[in-house]
Amino acid sequence: MPSPAKTSGSKPVPFRYPAPPQFADPQRRAKLETAFPSLSNHFRSFQELSQIPGLAWGIVIDGQLARAEAFGLRDIEANAPVTTDTVFRIASMSKSFVAMAILHLRDEKKLRLDDPVAKYLPELKRLVYPTTDSPELTIRHFLTMSPGFPEDNPWGDRQMGIRRSQFTRWLRAGIPFANAPGVTYEYSNYAYALLGRIITRVAGISFQRYITKHIFKPLGMTATTWDLNKTPPERLALAYRYQDNSFIREPILPDGAFAAMAGIFTTIPDFSRYMIFLLDAFPPRDGAERGPVKRATAREMQQAMRYEELAVRSSANDVTWRSAISYGFGLAIWHDEQWGYGVAHGGGLPGYGSYFYLLPHHGVGLVAFANKTYGRVGMAFPQALDYLMQTGGLQPRLVQPAPALVAHREIVQCWIETGKEAALVACAADNLLLDRDLEHRRADLQMVRRDLGNIVSVGELQVTNPLRGKWVVELERGSLEAVITLAPTMPPSLQMLALTPKPREISAAV
Repeated sequence: MPSPAKTSGSKPVPFRYPAPPQFADPQRRAKLETAFPSLSNHFRSFQELSQIPGLAWGIVIDGQLARAEAFGLRDIEANAPVTTDTVFRIASMSKSFVAMAILHLRDEKKLRLDDPVAKYLPELKRLVYPTTDSPELTIRHFLTMSPGFPEDNPWGDRQMGIRRSQFTRWLRAGIPFANAPGVTYEYSNYAYALLGRIITRVAGISFQRYITKHIFKPLGMTATTWDLNKTPPERLALAYRYQDNSFIREPILPDGAFAAMAGIFTTIPDFSRYMIFLLDAFPPRDGAERGPVKRATAREMQQAMRYEELAVRSSANDVTWRSAISYGFGLAIWHDEQWGYGVAHGGGLPGYGSYFYLLPHHGVGLVAFANKTYGRVGMAFPQALDYLMQTGGLQPRLVQPAPALVAHREIVQCWIETGKEAALVACAADNLLLDRDLEHRRADLQMVRRDLGNIVSVGELQVTNPLRGKWVVELERGSLEAVITLAPTMPPSLQMLALTPKPREISAAV
């Protein structure tokens, strides 16, 4: 039998915060890179089969643009190829920049998310709500796609270039509601166009200038712009529609008062800087802040705020799984059976399609742009992520235990091995021995040892969070799973101890 675990005696275990979650496999980056040839072939094939004139894609790993490629043509008539520096319009992927600008103003205490929008948009003071018990619209409703406005794709796309005066006339005329505010998710370009108008009102400069100054420039996104005239013609991916078995040039929509919902032009390298910043918000940790907003604010954007739907995803080999989709602030939030927690957004306009997907706990992000009307490049992402998973390198960071959890695990393991109870009693929260008294816990342990035999080995601590974990003790005729949770006391004490015996199945004699 192993020697008894070391304990802290009867003294309370002092509390220290654990190290941030860490990657366990030092070869994970090299493993992920083995998927690059498959990713390259996959995106090239997708571009050809989907009849997309030009496509560019990139992958970010651990704070770097690890690979970027481009296929096809940015200008069909001139036979000009797409490069990784070609500028595409990213459509609704613009929304998270608008959300970040709102949060930047919030952090500067120039507005609050629960402020009524009519405070900044006086035209809405006379807005007629759908019911007498409807709550007043707030900035938070707009950010989370829950103002109750009707879904407005593709109507919103065609409003990009309207003048501010026309926008004002619309607001004074009112907005019809599909739902009462705050009841359900419904995608609203109108809401994000209004957020742009709020930025302009609060900042005293246009939302385009504010986002350029406070987000693009701090991130070094020098090729990113709202203004098409600032992109050299030889770098622009022209917009196309596929119709009647041929490509037709699509007029590029202008940048106007409604363009906050979809107006940004950028490149793969520039957008990767934004992805890197969002990913760098994880894990929470000490250290200097760098970027347009605090790490905590960037993490806030990437949290589920409004549930959308339970979706079913599938891979090329017809494997299916479920994903719960929600909306954060300008970002879609995925809780996925296959890949865990993900952050994403797509974009589609006449002439363009785009998508990006982040795995914050894995340090990985993918992005793709296309110059075809509503080019659904997001359809390529499940298989692309599957290629990364097949390498064995797509693993999340492992949560590290608080030193107090390790110490309490040693105390519990010592009790399991020796039956000595003094240290266990000393570290117990006031509920532990009321929930199940010491006499019954002693009897439980004796039964396990009688039925399953002596200890053979003790497994590693598996950490659920820094104050909760489990491990498995192998015995002669089975195993014992031990689960502990610490209480919110300072110092932490042991509030839950569950032992689950698992007898080993014995094969029937032949």
